[in-house]
Amino acid sequence: MGHGAPRTALLALVLLASGATAALSGCRAQQPAAGAAGTPAAHARPGRDPAFLARGECAGRATGSFTEVSCWSGEAAARVLARYNGPRAGGPRCPDETDFVLHITAVDQGASEEHSAPEGYACMRNLQPPHPGDPGMGGGPLTVTGDCLYTQRDGVVKETACDGSAAHAPEYRITTEVGARPECPPSTDLYVQVGGGAPVGCARRLV
Repeated sequence: MGHGAPRTALLALVLLASGATAALSGCRAQQPAAGAAGTPAAHARPGRDPAFLARGECAGRATGSFTEVSCWSGEAAARVLARYNGPRAGGPRCPDETDFVLHITAVDQGASEEHSAPEGYACMRNLQPPHPGDPGMGGGPLTVTGDCLYTQRDGVVKETACDGSAAHAPEYRITTEVGARPECPPSTDLYVQVGGGAPVGCARRLV
């Protein structure tokens, strides 16, 4: 695309804010479901740095949308832990403490290409509790050590709160993450694909 071609301000969609879904080890891991229609969006403000929602920046929630704001602003709700270009599928894994992911896209508003950031995704952490991405909380875009799971259907498990406060009671808890199934402890009852550098979660039965 030429330098004079129209480009857009950036739009950020919530990719995942609920509990992650994982496939049992040995099956292909399923991608998390995208946000439902009407998901909040964010637009880059004119004149801001082209690296929209760069690492360390903050976002504020407006009615039905997100927007980049100063972290010192009273509007700030979440901070960017990591920002990656390109699609999330096959891209770098977000940090374990990520509460939700924003999908960054472009919407044509006549901005030149050199003043637009590439499409990508931002890994977000709420500035204040709750933190659904923390171990055992039953939410967030990742499955990590300390998370609890229930059987959603044959071959697929989904996160749920370890304290039993969610609609589904916990059946398993991930005790560690390893590179391959043989590295799990002998007490392991379930192997879960969690992705990242240690892609196998070793889980013990709770009930």
